[in-house]
Amino acid sequence: MHVSEKLTRPVTEAKYLNADNADRYRSIMRIFFENYERLRYWMDLDEVYAEMVADPYFASYRPEQCQQDLAMLVEWKNLATIQDTRNIRTIQEFQNKKFRYQLTPYSVEIERLVLRLENLQVEGASLEPSLLERIRKHVDRFAEMSDATSEDLHIWWEDLESDFERLNRNYQDYMRDLNSVRAEEMMRTQAFLIFKDKLVEYLRNFVKGLQSHVGVIEESLRALAPELVEQVLTKEIDHLEMIPRLEQEVTRAEIEDRVRGRYASIYGWFVADGGENEAGRLFDATNDIIRRITRYAAQLSEQNLLGANRREEYRKVAALFLECTDIDEAHKMSALVFGLEQPRHLRLLAERESESMNVSVYDEAPAMIRLKPRVRTYREKQGRSAIRDLSVEKRLAREEALAELQADRERLAVLEKDGAIDLAALPVIEPRTRAILLQWLSDALEDTSQTARTEDGRTFWLDLENQGERCVVRAEDGEMILPHLRIVFDEEAER
Repeated sequence: MHVSEKLTRPVTEAKYLNADNADRYRSIMRIFFENYERLRYWMDLDEVYAEMVADPYFASYRPEQCQQDLAMLVEWKNLATIQDTRNIRTIQEFQNKKFRYQLTPYSVEIERLVLRLENLQVEGASLEPSLLERIRKHVDRFAEMSDATSEDLHIWWEDLESDFERLNRNYQDYMRDLNSVRAEEMMRTQAFLIFKDKLVEYLRNFVKGLQSHVGVIEESLRALAPELVEQVLTKEIDHLEMIPRLEQEVTRAEIEDRVRGRYASIYGWFVADGGENEAGRLFDATNDIIRRITRYAAQLSEQNLLGANRREEYRKVAALFLECTDIDEAHKMSALVFGLEQPRHLRLLAERESESMNVSVYDEAPAMIRLKPRVRTYREKQGRSAIRDLSVEKRLAREEALAELQADRERLAVLEKDGAIDLAALPVIEPRTRAILLQWLSDALEDTSQTARTEDGRTFWLDLENQGERCVVRAEDGEMILPHLRIVFDEEAER
């Protein structure tokens, strides 16, 4: 995007659409636009006022209001003015300045846009394969345009631009309509089945047009020599630059940006250089819509079929009831239609008393099953239990733990010599004793001072003087090689 003065300036010409008294401003602008299309470019106050009060909506409209409204539209640059000096006979009439008014170019385009928006639903968008054919013919004439006159080239270029703009705009609008929420809702209704086939056929014809022309256009554009393209575009730029413009001046750079940008858009729409072109995306989008339409139609048809069958069944049942001669016959008919003549039984995992085919299920003992809801939020009710007295269990567990601790103390006391346990001098020990010693080593090594406490509160430290040597600690279930360490108990710290 290039930020220019044209882009950043406020569009005052559009103020009349939403200002106070917009109904008056818009009506006046519509009068000027309708006369503009009839090649009547200038109007005065009396002519505008006469057309305004001709509609009952402005029956109470006054000339002073019309004068003020025209002045405001002039201030917003919607109208250009010129003093009307016709039929002036006195100096006083000249000083009163009777003006004539004309639409500005901006206002003409704004009214065209507003009018199109008002009729958007009526006009609608379309997919025209003929536009692809026309563009194909235009591209085929690209080479001969280098030798054509500037006027012929300009006409050819405008036709190519116009057809491309229509194709691009129409397909975007049509795809927007088909992918709208309203279209999605309509595709799910029964009324959609009436014109489903017509819509699918319409889209398929457009897809065929894409398949027939897009590939040819792409090859033609690829085959164009850069020198030829540059020659043709330069010729068109020169022609546009020579067109006299009274109200505004257009630079050559602006003309070049427009012409070369439009050619780049056409080239990128049909030619895929390293990616997917716009034509390919349109092809995929159209096929997706066809598949969606077909899917919705199949669902609707299936629903209709099921509904029709069910309705026919109910009609048949109603006719049978009407043929009953008395209430007893009607009861029998009801039992036949709605009763449990052929009930379905649940197959249980419980063992049967007999597998004989001659034994009825009614002769067997009933079995009880519990059905649970198949929902994620279901939770089985937890039964409440009274508070249990666990004091005896706690006392026994404590006594057992104390007895185990005392047994560990006795086993470790045997290994202690002169207030220390030397790993190199250990006899064959039990696995539990080995686990306790390894835990002590781990606790002490994790501390920076290599000190720790035993389970019964004794403080010890590790003697690392001979840690470079290795020793073998033997247990009942295997051997382990460890550094030569000593676990020295600190008796002073205990005291």
